Amino acid sequence: MKTASWLLALCLLWMSALGQVPAGYYNEANGLQGEALKAALHNIIDVHTKINYEAAKAALMQLDEDLQDASLIMLIYKGTSIPKTDFNSGGDGWNREHLWPKSHGDFGTSKGAGTDLHALRPADVTVNSSRGNKDFDNGGTPHPEAIGCYSDADSWEPRDAVKGDIARAMFYMSTRYEGDHTGEPDLEIMDHVTGSSSNGVGYLGVLTAMMEWHIADPVDAAETERNEIIYSLYQYNRNPFVDHPEFAGLIWGDGLLPEPASYSTGFSSQTITLQWKDATGDLLPAGYLVRMSPTGFDDITVPQNGVAFPNDFFDKNVAYGIGKCIFGGLTAGQRYYFKIFGYTGSGSNIRYKTGSGVMHVDAVAR
Repeated sequence: MKTASWLLALCLLWMSALGQVPAGYYNEANGLQGEALKAALHNIIDVHTKINYEAAKAALMQLDEDLQDASLIMLIYKGTSIPKTDFNSGGDGWNREHLWPKSHGDFGTSKGAGTDLHALRPADVTVNSSRGNKDFDNGGTPHPEAIGCYSDADSWEPRDAVKGDIARAMFYMSTRYEGDHTGEPDLEIMDHVTGSSSNGVGYLGVLTAMMEWHIADPVDAAETERNEIIYSLYQYNRNPFVDHPEFAGLIWGDGLLPEPASYSTGFSSQTITLQWKDATGDLLPAGYLVRMSPTGFDDITVPQNGVAFPNDFFDKNVAYGIGKCIFGGLTAGQRYYFKIFGYTGSGSNIRYKTGSGVMHVDAVAR
């Protein structure tokens, strides 16, 4: 079995355009990682409305409707759409695909794991049969009908456009179903091919591939909207890994944080470092606005109350207690001028300490 190696290199944009995460929904998970984070997320999403198998079929007709034609339903592996009425109508019809195979946990089509909409998708009947209960992994031979999918004796690789969606659905299932309720399986993602499991414990591979897919195919608007509809209309729980893609790395990536979204700019050895002692007294500042001018102190504008300034080349906001900031990207040998204004509040409520006591300094960039 071919399993690709991976580095946890990930920064996925936090999707918020179509569905807003309710305020405080993930508070219990703040600052956690590893098994502690997985346990907290389980507690958050554990209690939800469970629908029956027939109701799940009806829900899929809404969740996976072709946006260009409301009479059609999108097929997860083929990426094409067919009439909703073609349910179980032979090999070219559609049926309900359990992304986490039923035999990997022996949960059947019972309410809960067997009908959870976060991991249930429409699929072509023939293609669904080809996937069977195989683990997810990279490699194999091309499927003749589902273009972009590959399989071998014990694994299935879906098309690129849905790899991340499927990985996040598997992360959800492993987090939601911990076997702590009567009749529910304990589902765990493994980093190897597992075969089928039973007796209430279900394993599914391959973690390495799933993490690769999660990185390569980030959350998009359609996945966000599907998550929102499941939460708002059907189960009233969310997929944490759609709302917070970074959770996957914090749980299964040895606690490594995702990489930053973009590269630094203005990389230069020409800098000026400023240092100061914090103000004292009964009312301490929340922070300081440090302003720079390349031409003189008189060209540094005094900030007006109620107007906050973002960090840029000429302005730096520094929180109280730091006592230091660095201006970079400067011209070597040139003199620069600085003033520091303490402030309380923020945004439209910000108030600056101005007047003759404002500290100022000049320095030459090196």
